Amino acid sequence: MRKIALTVASLVLLVVLSACAPAAAPTPMVMIEKAEVATVMPAAPVEGLSFAAETGFSNDVQRGSSENRIVIKNADVTIVVAEPAQAMDTIGKMAEEMGGFVVSSQLYKIRTEEGIEVPEATITVRVPAERLNEAMNRIKGLVEDIKTDILSENVTGQDVTKEYTDLKSQLTNLEHAQKRLISIMEEATKTEDVLAVYRELKAVEEQIEVIKGQIKYYEEASALSAIQVTIRSKEAVKPLTIGGWQPVGVARDALQALINALKIIANIAIWAVIFCLPLTILLGVPGFFIVRSFIRWQRKRKAMKKATAETEAKE
Repeated sequence: MRKIALTVASLVLLVVLSACAPAAAPTPMVMIEKAEVATVMPAAPVEGLSFAAETGFSNDVQRGSSENRIVIKNADVTIVVAEPAQAMDTIGKMAEEMGGFVVSSQLYKIRTEEGIEVPEATITVRVPAERLNEAMNRIKGLVEDIKTDILSENVTGQDVTKEYTDLKSQLTNLEHAQKRLISIMEEATKTEDVLAVYRELKAVEEQIEVIKGQIKYYEEASALSAIQVTIRSKEAVKPLTIGGWQPVGVARDALQALINALKIIANIAIWAVIFCLPLTILLGVPGFFIVRSFIRWQRKRKAMKKATAETEAKE
């Protein structure tokens, strides 16, 4: 009984150690389309276990090589088209043709400033990661003018190679523990021994299922990229027009002219402070003394002429 208990305890401690050793930092939560991935909280490391050598367990983590990176790529884009509903259907069919699928889609109406109801749509699809750029180009190809009808575009990538390899290492150690516990339970003869090992075996199996779920999530998320598309109607972004006059355009031009004028004033001020002011000071100081000396000389000359005139008058 004591030998079985010690063996089970050592095995459980080893599982805890193997689970926490490769993950120096907890596995981060990866959010894609509001999907959450559960994480296994690591326990404090345990020292002094010699049971690892006996069972063949390893706490070393095999890091992913640069040739086999696990990267989750996602994208979102906002486009303007004449018919949002038709564009949404086209994007959904495109995803299926590429071997992906539609995650969600929604068609609804919004009200413009003029009080007109216009359609708008959102659709999220998944396509093979290696065809993400192709899918984005085909989506952007639905607009009439790329310069004005693509309102926003964003592509993100997250390298989860470290997290993925850590999970694979944890899974290997847990599966070794599972096999060892099954072997111990088969050798046990007492009911209490069997129950104790069974409880530990169920705990290990639960951890295995959680980690397998995380691994599957990383594999699927890296294999299929998510693209979220917001499709707006041209009526919703059409500039305000009154009898052929577009006040929004006039206001934009006036604002641009004001900015240009302020730039000129700012440039003049910068030149005045950095160039003209120091030059004025450098030239003004000697000029001031020259002018002052000249004025003093003129005063002395006038005073001498006046004194000479007064002397001649007295004579």
